[in-house]
Amino acid sequence: MDLRVGRKFRIGRKIGSGSFGDIYHGTNLVSGEEVAIKLESIRSRHPQLDYESRVYKYLTGGVGIPFIRWFGREGEYNAMVMDLLGPSLEDLFNYCHRQFSFKTVIMLALQMICRVQYIHGRSFIHRDIKPDNFLMGVGRRGSTVHVIDLGLSKKYRDFNTHRHIPYRENKSLTGTARYASVNTHLGIEQSRRDDLESLGYVLIYFCKGSLPWQGLKATTKKQKYDRILEKKLCISVEVLCAGLPEEFSQYMNYCKNLKFDERPDYLFLARLFKDLSIKLEYHNDHLFDWTMLRYTKAMVEKSVPQLTQTNSNNANSNNIKDNNATNLNDNSNNNNNNDNINNNNNNNNNNNTATATATNNNNGSDNKQEEKEQFKNIKLLAMKKFATHFHYCKIDAVNAGDKHYPIPEEIKQQTQENLTAADFLPPELLILIEKNMDNLKQNAQQNNNNDNNNNNNNNNPTRILQQASPQHPQHVQQGGVTQYPPQNTASPAPAATNTNNNGTTQYAPQLTDRRDTRPSGQDIWL
Repeated sequence: MDLRVGRKFRIGRKIGSGSFGDIYHGTNLVSGEEVAIKLESIRSRHPQLDYESRVYKYLTGGVGIPFIRWFGREGEYNAMVMDLLGPSLEDLFNYCHRQFSFKTVIMLALQMICRVQYIHGRSFIHRDIKPDNFLMGVGRRGSTVHVIDLGLSKKYRDFNTHRHIPYRENKSLTGTARYASVNTHLGIEQSRRDDLESLGYVLIYFCKGSLPWQGLKATTKKQKYDRILEKKLCISVEVLCAGLPEEFSQYMNYCKNLKFDERPDYLFLARLFKDLSIKLEYHNDHLFDWTMLRYTKAMVEKSVPQLTQTNSNNANSNNIKDNNATNLNDNSNNNNNNDNINNNNNNNNNNNTATATATNNNNGSDNKQEEKEQFKNIKLLAMKKFATHFHYCKIDAVNAGDKHYPIPEEIKQQTQENLTAADFLPPELLILIEKNMDNLKQNAQQNNNNDNNNNNNNNNPTRILQQASPQHPQHVQQGGVTQYPPQNTASPAPAATNTNNNGTTQYAPQLTDRRDTRPSGQDIWL
């Protein structure tokens, strides 16, 4: 049956679920463009799709914010048609064997901080920061992180006066317990600081593969939430970030020291990871772990069987030459013997032939096993050199209670060891991969330049971090606790009325404001 919404969008297969509805693949019947369609039953106890669509429309224009193409009611459902995006960071995390390299985490952190900053700059907080709610784009925007699932978002300040919502307690937990801030567990009203603390947990999760409070057993949801809170309170930031560069603990300490209505210094947080990337000599080339892993796997699977077959053919030809030479010598010796000896030799040759046949069969299976092991080893070495670089935190040391922060020299030494190990790869494979890797980097750089040009054309200038404002003021250590200087919480003056290209005014979700409070820069660093 041909199901449609908005007359021109056909509903296809189910591709996911959001906080308040299911998401389907769709097609624009007029243009043929692929879209995503989110459906919510009108009988839902807490309808959210109408609110979510208005939040999306209010945030339209920001980098990494999906565009809403249509919203309305179709039969028994509310339907929202939006941009079709790629896989979530959780999906990509699983694809990369549940661990990202420091380089990928840094590149993601810089973009994710920008997305959160933009949402906050438009007077909203997300309240459900988690890997599932960050999706990569498709096609030319495949390296751009997008934020979705705004059904739980909330306005934290007045659109006109920028007056912050009041401090409250005894609030129920909103969001995902694994990444929720400590204050959210305690029932305190969420604000900007809670989004950033949740983001910190996500980044640590990406580096380590898991968080200490995962897998806790409980009979009820409340008991599980209480156990998670207890674990979060017992673990210090230093223990939580053990095995990671110290910038991660600095990020978490800063977020945990923010006041309820304090404006975070997003530039300082981004500077932490930007400086770390410089110390580790990383380049923001948009070549993430999954890009390199997928590409390397394809190149190795395509090339190694050919190389293995070539080596096997060379070995077989050498064996044939040796056998022929041996047979010629045997024939010369046999001509000098009598007939009885010849008969005995013939019988022996028959027996030897049968034995050789069985031996060859065994050698054939052994060769296949060796080829399989060789392919496995080559694939692993290629992944080390070209894919994730295996910048894993020292899990064993962390479990032993070691709070050691690896310095950049240690991480770079680990990278060099991986590169040295990959020198044992076949030269033909190395040349082939490196040649095509250069093409991949050029394409990624070209797409990045195109994105920057489009941002400039849309009057969305990119804020280059190297040319940004001065460093964050010096932090002071007192009693083992980092003290942060007070922030300037003065609210900026409201901007002019936000007008679309067609001349119509874009309204806020609750239709109470027409002002555009978008920050001047869409991204801190791209």
